[in-house]
Amino acid sequence: MAETSTETAADSSTAGVKAPAWAWVVGTFFGSGFGRPGPGTWASVATSALWLGFARYANSTALPVYAVVTAIAVTMIGIPAATRVARALGKKDPSQVVIDEVAGQMIAFISVPLNWHNVLAALILFRAFDITKPFPIRRLEHLPEGTGIMLDDVGAGLYALAVMQLLLHVGVLN
Repeated sequence: MAETSTETAADSSTAGVKAPAWAWVVGTFFGSGFGRPGPGTWASVATSALWLGFARYANSTALPVYAVVTAIAVTMIGIPAATRVARALGKKDPSQVVIDEVAGQMIAFISVPLNWHNVLAALILFRAFDITKPFPIRRLEHLPEGTGIMLDDVGAGLYALAVMQLLLHVGVLN
């Protein structure tokens, strides 16, 4: 999508502002935002792999709580990190900022039984909703700075969560 002159003017006024190291580490999710092609997909795959690894050793009845707490924490730290990195890069929503994918992907895992096909289904659903941005997700992008960067992916995660729960309920997934 082409940037408007207002976005370009606002973005260029902050270009060159340095972001602290913590914001780069968080915002790019330990550098996965530099993966090509599709840095958002790389971040979602990394999140899925980490979740599978962590969840295998965690109390299975507590997994939904862990997913919710992780999604909230990632969103809260992601907003200021995304804001700082976007300002440093002089872009409204730079592709290198992928912490939003981590938050959305974690939301898609809430109350999903742990097995590889459920994790894969949640990954595919989240990426599909994040890329297509069905109504009203696209509107969330218009929120200011890191809030807009993060919340459109939170919305995509909620859509993926709803579809996952429907698929589990009707028995397509187990």
